[in-house]
Amino acid sequence: MKARERLRMAGRLGENVALGPLTTYRFGGQARYLVTIDGERDLRDAWKIAGEEGLPLLPLGRGSNIVVADAGFAGVVLQAGAGLSHRTIGEEVVAGAGVPLPLLARDAARAGRGGLEFYVGIPGSVGGAVRMNAGCHGTETSEVLVSARVFDGLSGAILDRSPDDLDLRYRHSNLDDVSFVIEARYSTFSRPPVESERMIREISRWRRDNQPGGTLNAGSVFKNPEGDAAGRIIDSLGLKGYGSGAVKVSERHANFFVAEEGATARDVYILVLEIQRRVLDGTGIDLEPEIRFVGDFS
Repeated sequence: MKARERLRMAGRLGENVALGPLTTYRFGGQARYLVTIDGERDLRDAWKIAGEEGLPLLPLGRGSNIVVADAGFAGVVLQAGAGLSHRTIGEEVVAGAGVPLPLLARDAARAGRGGLEFYVGIPGSVGGAVRMNAGCHGTETSEVLVSARVFDGLSGAILDRSPDDLDLRYRHSNLDDVSFVIEARYSTFSRPPVESERMIREISRWRRDNQPGGTLNAGSVFKNPEGDAAGRIIDSLGLKGYGSGAVKVSERHANFFVAEEGATARDVYILVLEIQRRVLDGTGIDLEPEIRFVGDFS
């Protein structure tokens, strides 16, 4: 049986699927294919489809740091399914790529395992956290990750890779779109649940007080330059509230760009380029985007 037929019969292949609902911005065009990954066979089938049709691949987590072009993505999008939503809590915590980070933080806290509390402040998935070395409140994934199990699409091998193997640095890994994180293994330590839950409440409260909740956004737009904060720099130039179309710089946190009704992916793209230009002209600092643009924005 061909890969396409096998995935379709299993209900794990979609064609011309709207990607907007799969991102936190809620806009953007369609993907040629969307494959729900529940295991190794699905990965191999997805790669086969991409190879046969000469299509690019795009691993997609919870869509919290991505902007899909209004014209869509003419390729194969891979998203973790129920088969990659497993988690085992012990001295080491093992979690599938699709597990939401806030859920993992709370599960570990209830089990008396400390070290993952910071994940409650990141609206992504385990796979995305490994790929981007996600972090907040002074802790990064690289500090708690023991290893990640990764499918290497070039060789077809499944490899256990350490943080050093992954070259984890600030919002960086050496994983590309022909790699797919299957699961991650974390180190934890004993901590009373009441203490972990207090930390989680504090992080959640800080987010509510300092970030634009209840809006359509993709989290931090730019990486922080060394020794400074992108939001502070943008704010110092009086750019809070500045907008492009129906997207504007948040009044609450200048490194968040919030979308209003009728916003498009191109609105975000133009605003990112304009803020980048104004910051460079005003400060000499060339801000590097943290969010990713997928598809054709020309």
